[in-house]
Amino acid sequence: MINRELIRIKVVQLTYAYYQNGNKNIETAEKELLFSLSKAYDLYIYLLALIVGITRESRRFLEVAQSKAKREGTEMPSQKFAYNRFAMQLEENKMLNDLLEAKKLNWDEPELMKKLFSQIAESQIYKDYMESDNDDYASDRELWRKLYRTLIQDNADLDALLEEKSLYWNDDKEVVDTFVLKTIKRFEEKNQSRQELLPEYSNEEDKEYARKLFRATIMNADEYQHFMSEASRNWDFSRLAYMDIVIMQIAIAEMMTFPSIPITVSINEYVEISKLYSTPRSGGYINGMLDTIARHLIQTGKLLKHIDEKE
Repeated sequence: MINRELIRIKVVQLTYAYYQNGNKNIETAEKELLFSLSKAYDLYIYLLALIVGITRESRRFLEVAQSKAKREGTEMPSQKFAYNRFAMQLEENKMLNDLLEAKKLNWDEPELMKKLFSQIAESQIYKDYMESDNDDYASDRELWRKLYRTLIQDNADLDALLEEKSLYWNDDKEVVDTFVLKTIKRFEEKNQSRQELLPEYSNEEDKEYARKLFRATIMNADEYQHFMSEASRNWDFSRLAYMDIVIMQIAIAEMMTFPSIPITVSINEYVEISKLYSTPRSGGYINGMLDTIARHLIQTGKLLKHIDEKE
């Protein structure tokens, strides 16, 4: 689950924090980086478990409605949502339950569960689902994909609670949401409780990428900032936001340290990050300066790559 995009963002955050921290200890900072990445995976597990929590809340609501219908002799309420096939499969998922137990994660938030279920029950997505004649696994899974995108991905109550739970999660949620949606789409009924979730790291190479990128950024800071200073003759280097300098320093580290990553990929990725973490004008500065630095490093033989003009 932890991919290069998320790693780059975390390295930017932790490098900036490293320079703001008076006690600069690279070993401690590296541990913090890896811990921060592990917290993103915790959030992924926690958000999948949220679907189970809401489903269980719907069953409590159903029990009350059924008791009332019995007393009053009225029509029994539908069980369609409470026993949604996808949600039940997720509830029984072995990998999810093992991870929740190992990480001591649980949704002991009854008021939030009630509020989220209420928001869902009032939505047109829910009403269309309950009225539809479609009664199969694919429809059940698609319901939760729609509900997540519409009511969970951008939910102020949920965001506020997650921020209370962990300082890391507020920044992580937007990226982690995409992995939750990807996981929902990947579920297949035939896999039952053995359906695999996304692993924390796709491979050991990505974990090593995080370590190497962070260390190269810090250990070669003077050299990389010298490259920036030389390339900034057409820009006022002194007026650049400090975050811009950090972002460019990491981008140069990536270009210099990882031969297999194309230069244009590195530049584009860090320009996008600057849109999230720096000023509105930062993207243009960073794009121009990194392009100039890359060309200079290639010409002087310090960077054994080429810039693909078509990209």
